[in-house]
Amino acid sequence: MKLSAVIFDLDGTVVADEDEYGEAFGLVLKRLGINEKSEYPHVGGIGVKENWPILIKKYNIKTDKSIDELTALTQQEYEKLIPKVTLKEGFSEFVEDLHASGILVALATSNTWQIVEKLFDHLHIEKYFDCVTTGEEVSSKKPAPDIFLTAAEKMGIVPEECLVFEDSDSGIKAAKSAGMKVIGIYRDNKHLRALNNADLLKDSFNKVSLEEISKFFQNWKSDFLYSCLYLV
Repeated sequence: MKLSAVIFDLDGTVVADEDEYGEAFGLVLKRLGINEKSEYPHVGGIGVKENWPILIKKYNIKTDKSIDELTALTQQEYEKLIPKVTLKEGFSEFVEDLHASGILVALATSNTWQIVEKLFDHLHIEKYFDCVTTGEEVSSKKPAPDIFLTAAEKMGIVPEECLVFEDSDSGIKAAKSAGMKVIGIYRDNKHLRALNNADLLKDSFNKVSLEEISKFFQNWKSDFLYSCLYLV
């Protein structure tokens, strides 16, 4: 099999917005009386709405606001910070190489269409993706494999011909559950350790080449097919 498609997560992978989402969650927590000192109080990759039951339980929060209301407040705070969000260095050049080689490029994010569209407008990156799948289109978000399987189905590509780029442990687990290989994009050494389930780790798209990932993918497929033949 060949590498036919590359699927990218959005938040923290394609765009550098980890600080902005951390700040947004922190601001809403502060309104609820929680003085959270961590830069990243939330769990990356699973979605904003999915984080609030975890945070409510973690801090024993008493509030009359619903999960949907807390989600909306968090997204509102994040939207105010979108002007500060930047594209990950080297992403544009890497994707242009993928397109030039005939490899399809997809976006698969647990976030909403509303946020995706605002980031597209801000960063002008919609042109890079052959298809987009958001968390609203699947019944189960990461670490379930649904979002990556849906992206592959949209492109008409079997999962085994897809490679995923992710920045969260939940996203890595989702990609592996979908039968895809995954490269983790990390921001620092602490984050690196949190992504140790990835098949390959990089701290920048500037350090990823089409030649390298093609070789990596081919070697993995060869090892996988050899294992299957050995088992038979």
